[in-house]
Amino acid sequence: MHASQRFEGSDNYVATDDLKLAVNAALTLARPLLIKGEPGTGKTMLAEEVASALNMPLLQWHIKSTTKAQQGLYEYDAVSRLRDSQLGDERVRDIHNYIVKGVLWQAFTAPEPVVLLIDEIDKADIEFPNDLLRELDRMEFYVYETREMVVAKHRPLVIITSNNEKELPDAFLRRCFFHYIKFPDRETMAEIVKVHYPKLKQELLAAALESFFQLRDVAGLKKKPSTSEFLDWLKLLLAEDIPVEALRSQDAKTIVPPLHGALLKNEQDVHLFERLVAMARHNR
Repeated sequence: MHASQRFEGSDNYVATDDLKLAVNAALTLARPLLIKGEPGTGKTMLAEEVASALNMPLLQWHIKSTTKAQQGLYEYDAVSRLRDSQLGDERVRDIHNYIVKGVLWQAFTAPEPVVLLIDEIDKADIEFPNDLLRELDRMEFYVYETREMVVAKHRPLVIITSNNEKELPDAFLRRCFFHYIKFPDRETMAEIVKVHYPKLKQELLAAALESFFQLRDVAGLKKKPSTSEFLDWLKLLLAEDIPVEALRSQDAKTIVPPLHGALLKNEQDVHLFERLVAMARHNR
């Protein structure tokens, strides 16, 4: 990875100045970039765009609650080896045939520097980040079965995302450059929409933004609608050819937005919003 490489954003992704600064700081420091933020704020997409803008391959490791750190390094497939030995397969003689390379191994041995995305690290158990500390620090790991040390040819740009579901260990945080993606303000959101729907009429965008941000401001929502849900909603408004008037009323608080199922994702929030609208109408 060249120290001179810099991320300046891309045509497909609206990156704020502080986000560009964070990516370039991680490049300069050669440290993992830890990105936090509400779900749906484009954390995963950031890794895709950084890889594309810097012309680097992207390797992705999507973490689940059952994921173990070892899987990122390698796994030894003892079951296949046993089965092959029972069948008298020649492959059994070489243990290398039963070592399954994980994403970190692939990133370390890639012929050129890669962007490595470790997505939603907070989904795994609390020991997971600590179990990766040494490998991410030293850029090497030992394979006990074959007695070999795998050393990174090039240091990958590691981008780690978290939805803040659980706290990450201090020792892990110390080794990362941290950036929190703030929820976009109206201006930034309008820019994001322009990237996805360049022909959207200004009037419809203004009414949709108004409706969306009012919905996010409702106190007591279990799950506030995200950027990606707003984009889905706009897609539906366009597909169904919903008129601007359907998003407006004399008093904006007395209207349930059409197709709000794209924005509100649980019945408590729908009921809460409908109750507030009914109360607002009653008080007029």
